[in-house]
Amino acid sequence: MMEPVKGRLGVDIGGGIIQRSDESDDTSFWGDNYLATPAVPGAFEALRQLRDGRFGADLFVVSKSGAYTEWRAREWLEHHGFHEQTGVPRDNIRFCRRREEKAGIARELGLTHFVDDHLEVLRHLDDVPHRYLLGPSSDEEPPIGVRRVESWQEAARAIFIDGA
Repeated sequence: MMEPVKGRLGVDIGGGIIQRSDESDDTSFWGDNYLATPAVPGAFEALRQLRDGRFGADLFVVSKSGAYTEWRAREWLEHHGFHEQTGVPRDNIRFCRRREEKAGIARELGLTHFVDDHLEVLRHLDDVPHRYLLGPSSDEEPPIGVRRVESWQEAARAIFIDGA
């Protein structure tokens, strides 16, 4: 008997894992106290469920950032125990310098699912059949092939239901 296709998931860091906040907040990722920036509610738990229940080692974090922000993001992930709590390996973290470059990474990794809080990014990911716009990031209606999800709990339910 053949094993079912489980798919390969990509997730954005800023707004997907690390909560976005106003630059004036004490816990802004852009301020001095960036390690205090909270995770997006439910992100760690949902990613652990998705890793354990469907994707296994085929769960990747794909983020656009400059070199300094990449360094901060990696430090934040370590500080918050991201890898231990989610089971996502350190080698499964990928960075690029422009949002549209996520499409090349998605193709290279063979991603079948992607969660991002930027509609602009998801529009570039034509090769990814299951795309999820996380949170109320805009009033703009997502195009066909992009599903709006308001929370990680809703995203995880949708991803478990959607085929590979």
